[in-house]
Amino acid sequence: MTTVPLEKIRNIGVVAHIDAGKTTTTEQMLYLSGSKHRVGAVDKGTTTTDDDSEEEERGITIYSACVQFPWKDVTINLIDTPGHVDFTAEVERSLRVLDGAVVVFSAREGVEAQSETVWRQADKYGVPRIAFINKLDREGANFQTVFDDIGDRLGAKPVALQIPVGEGPAHVADPFRGVIDLVRMKFITFPEGREGRNVQTDPIPDELAESAELWHERLLETLCDYSNELIELVLSEEPVPEQLVTKTIREATIAQQIQPVICGSALHGLGVNPLLDAVAAYLPNPLERPPVEGTDLKSKGKSKTTSNENPPVLGIRKPDPQEPFCGLVFKILPYKTGDLYWVRIYSGELKPNSRVLNSGKDKKENVAQLWRIHAAKKDEQLTSARAGDIVGIIGLRESVTGDTICATRAPILLESIEFPETVLSMAIESENTTDRKKLTETLAMLRKQDPTFQALENEETGQTIISGMGELHLEVIQHRLKRDFNLDVKVHKPRVSYRETVGQMVEAEGECNRLLAGVQHTAKVRVQLEPFEMRGPLAKQAPPVITTNVIDHGLTPQFLSMVLEELEIAGQGSGILGFPLMRLKVTVLGGEVHVSDSSEIAFRTAANVAFNNALHQAGPILLEPIMKLELATPGEHVGDLVSDLQQRRAIIHQTESRGTDTVLHAEAPLANLFGYSSAMRSLSQGRASCSMEPSCYAAAPEEVMKRFLGEE
Repeated sequence: MTTVPLEKIRNIGVVAHIDAGKTTTTEQMLYLSGSKHRVGAVDKGTTTTDDDSEEEERGITIYSACVQFPWKDVTINLIDTPGHVDFTAEVERSLRVLDGAVVVFSAREGVEAQSETVWRQADKYGVPRIAFINKLDREGANFQTVFDDIGDRLGAKPVALQIPVGEGPAHVADPFRGVIDLVRMKFITFPEGREGRNVQTDPIPDELAESAELWHERLLETLCDYSNELIELVLSEEPVPEQLVTKTIREATIAQQIQPVICGSALHGLGVNPLLDAVAAYLPNPLERPPVEGTDLKSKGKSKTTSNENPPVLGIRKPDPQEPFCGLVFKILPYKTGDLYWVRIYSGELKPNSRVLNSGKDKKENVAQLWRIHAAKKDEQLTSARAGDIVGIIGLRESVTGDTICATRAPILLESIEFPETVLSMAIESENTTDRKKLTETLAMLRKQDPTFQALENEETGQTIISGMGELHLEVIQHRLKRDFNLDVKVHKPRVSYRETVGQMVEAEGECNRLLAGVQHTAKVRVQLEPFEMRGPLAKQAPPVITTNVIDHGLTPQFLSMVLEELEIAGQGSGILGFPLMRLKVTVLGGEVHVSDSSEIAFRTAANVAFNNALHQAGPILLEPIMKLELATPGEHVGDLVSDLQQRRAIIHQTESRGTDTVLHAEAPLANLFGYSSAMRSLSQGRASCSMEPSCYAAAPEEVMKRFLGEE
């Protein structure tokens, strides 16, 4: 295997809202690069990256897939990701390890709900990106509206490097037929269309010259903010060299100050060549990304514990093969011959038949084989991999998604990957007892593969409860059990993942006065329990139950530590209604220490009793998950859809026009949205589309809570 220089590698992802054209764009890229002899079609199930039978049947991407291909003098590692919110974990873990992204927007629908989600995820991980406005050949396509929306709705700084010539399908007066390159000031057409690789470059026609010049001036005006050399040339009215424009765009893109905008129609092969050129020209190579940071475990010794006395020491790994090895596991694919672990290598070099350290678990792992990842196939075994590579490893045992693997002599712990909590659960059970063990093993394997899928066995009922991100997510799991593992399961009605908090602030006391094995254990603890919700950017990282104490609590440091620890454990349990607790703050007000009879057991017991007493005194409040909806429909169906949403306890926040459609922005309880897709299609004669994502938790109506209290 020839080693590709780091500056010639591009690790990128293609992300977007569902149906914006991500997979079609990826297919066209593969064809243009020469990696495929024909362009795959999503509708026909012949794409490279959607190779799972469920994806082929549904015509959507469910699992992220990695492909590698050359483009001119660079090598591109590309990950195609899902657009459906139920599979947002695939986007999350991909953006965590990538250096750049192409965000695809439909020229007709524009910035949609999941577009905002993936943009926020890219912001979170500091990923430079290019915007590709796709489907300019569609009825109702509008480049200017989408371009403006990227700036207004996403808080981005879009910079047009191209503008379309015409918009819409062939039968309209001015159909989409090419693009104007605002950097080179050329008219670019694609005469061979979908099955062609040639690009034709011509001077800009006279009738388009004025518009092109205005956009070109706007481009230079924006770039003046990022280059002193360029602004001097513009002010002195001297021509700006193309190389300087390209250099400035690249630097500003990598610094995430701007987002270049390319346009085209991937389905018809229009505009994907310039998109690939932009990926090579403007997205960073691994050397241009900041060094990865983590906790240096070597300087902390073997304890790996952090405290105020020994704060964590920052460890840095540069993208250099000479640095100690360090990588992050970001996906696991199960195979009968051994699970394939997808790993992004940040530093150093890795070889087969070597040993690495899982630094989070402090366990050594074997790297038996290295594979080049190409979609879901292991088709090229590697003799080595190094900084900047994304590879598949066979041989790991203890590692899971988000784990750091590193050189045993230079341990470092990178930040893991955070995934959203599940919102929907259902009970499943095997049709016969012989399959029960197989079902348990299969669910454990699926859980390892998908961090947003949970499976727990209810000891009381014997049922297995599976949880996921939505109806489609659990439906796909159910189909996999039948298709891939030949498991027939009974499925019970989905249930919502409710939460609990309390209705008021209370003070309560817990006491322990017990004789155990002839030894007296005595303690008393007073606590204050109150509803509490952290707001602002740190809210998502906040624990569900926050514990604290007043200054004059009267307890020894040892007993206070035990009380706080026990309250934390109690807070991780269930409330009065049987649901996980959240939005609570418990404060230790004080306690009584007996001279001779106080003990750890006594204070732990007293703390637990105090917490339970406070829960009952404060009274439960049931919290239900609320979903954010974005519904696009032709105007004639708005009334019926609004009426249906109101019956589902939805609150409509905003209505806007987008092309010929009306878009409704609403929030509704998840419990009332089961089967909504079918109802929406029925009410709109199949013409409406909807996307939803988790928004927040809100207090459920009294009648819902009464049902759980058994008062109905």
